[in-house]
Amino acid sequence: MAEFLREVRPKHRAFTAGLAVLFMALLGSACVTNPITGRSQVMMVNDQEAARASRQAYLQLLSAADRAQALDNNAQTLRRVRRITDRLVAQAVQLRPETRGWKWEVHVLKSKEINAWCMAGGKMAVYTGLLDKIKPSDDELAQVMAHEISHALLSHQAEKISRVQMQGAGLQLGVLAGAIAGYDLSGVAGLADSAATVALQLPNSREAESE
Repeated sequence: MAEFLREVRPKHRAFTAGLAVLFMALLGSACVTNPITGRSQVMMVNDQEAARASRQAYLQLLSAADRAQALDNNAQTLRRVRRITDRLVAQAVQLRPETRGWKWEVHVLKSKEINAWCMAGGKMAVYTGLLDKIKPSDDELAQVMAHEISHALLSHQAEKISRVQMQGAGLQLGVLAGAIAGYDLSGVAGLADSAATVALQLPNSREAESE
């Protein structure tokens, strides 16, 4: 038995090392340079794929908000928010002309939370908590929404989804390596699927906020 283990363990180490090289190659092939800032980003998902995922999530969110009577349809509020975001979108498509094809859209959601966001594909929301508690001027609201729109322009949501997928790939490779070495890590693999479902809700990194 001891002789068998001495023979097999180096093969395990070599195989595990091979998996590590494969994972690093996958990581390297997924790295791209952001055309606006020059920052290196991990991109296994492109903006088009992120936009499709965002559109689906956005429709589900609006439907749920409508059922819960959480959509603010005040004509004056909507007119103000859309007037401001329309001007910002006009500048955004100048910076990234391909986003002219995005279905830009904004809604106001009834929530005490002080928040606003813009998803990949130009799907936006402003919370009444921001409007009622902060009472921003038009210029201040424009600054908030310009910041949120920049996340979409810089592909931050696609980057977050890509990182989750990359973590999932790493987990799967780890499970395979563990199985070869005699460990049962199959329970960990489920985390990849769970993480993928919440990728759209993950907060942006400090690096993304600074960018």
